[in-house]
Amino acid sequence: MTATPKRAVRDVSRSRIFHVLARSGFAVNGLLHILIGGIAIGIAFHGGQGGDADQTGALQGLSDTPGGLVVLWIAVVGLFALGLWEVAQVILASDPDAKKKWGRRATEAGKAAVYVVLGSTALIFALGGSSDSSENSQSASATLLATPGGVFLLVAVGLAVVGFGIGFVSIGIRRTFRKLIHTPAGTAGRVVTVVGVVGYLSQGVALGVVGVLFVVAAATYDAEKASGLDGALKALTDLPFGVVVLVAVGVGLIFYGLFLGARARLARL
Repeated sequence: MTATPKRAVRDVSRSRIFHVLARSGFAVNGLLHILIGGIAIGIAFHGGQGGDADQTGALQGLSDTPGGLVVLWIAVVGLFALGLWEVAQVILASDPDAKKKWGRRATEAGKAAVYVVLGSTALIFALGGSSDSSENSQSASATLLATPGGVFLLVAVGLAVVGFGIGFVSIGIRRTFRKLIHTPAGTAGRVVTVVGVVGYLSQGVALGVVGVLFVVAAATYDAEKASGLDGALKALTDLPFGVVVLVAVGVGLIFYGLFLGARARLARL
């Protein structure tokens, strides 16, 4: 029997090698979030100054460490593999309800795009280059603001990011992330659940602040306010008790990274 394209995708997505590579992607993403959380805590104790508390800052930190180049290439392979795995989920998505099926496909496509972009950024660093996500975000926002109707698009982007943040908070509160993993029994399962709850809540707060900054940039026609995750975390220091809030978010991002590390081992693939 001739294999259909969908069956071929299913066979590849179920292969052991592909699973190992995809799991390494979760591990790498977890490491990046742990580094971002550490940078955020450092910024909190240095008056809002310090490194870039985002993926590019974490990748730059890796590139500056002994053996970092090897880790970066592992990151490239793992993140691209995870992106391809998400693409496979887009193709394989099925549900009797057409709206739910396409909703799931849209979600998986969004995840795939994030992993591919992150993998591409890791590739730039692995090849000896550099990138600044805050500058990229500001540049893209400035381009939107300069185009007819661009302000509305920027608001839409901001609201979408806020929506993702709310989604993360909802997942953390409802603990639905447990559907993504084989939750261990006993104490180990309780620890993974607590780490997941704290991690998802903190990731949601961080994304929410990023989205709000995009909306503010649109409302004020100031692209510099749309500074991505790094700018969002640094902006927290301007709030009452902002240092405490930023430390809490930083610790939460570390927890999210630890959860992703656990997901590398426990993920339902």
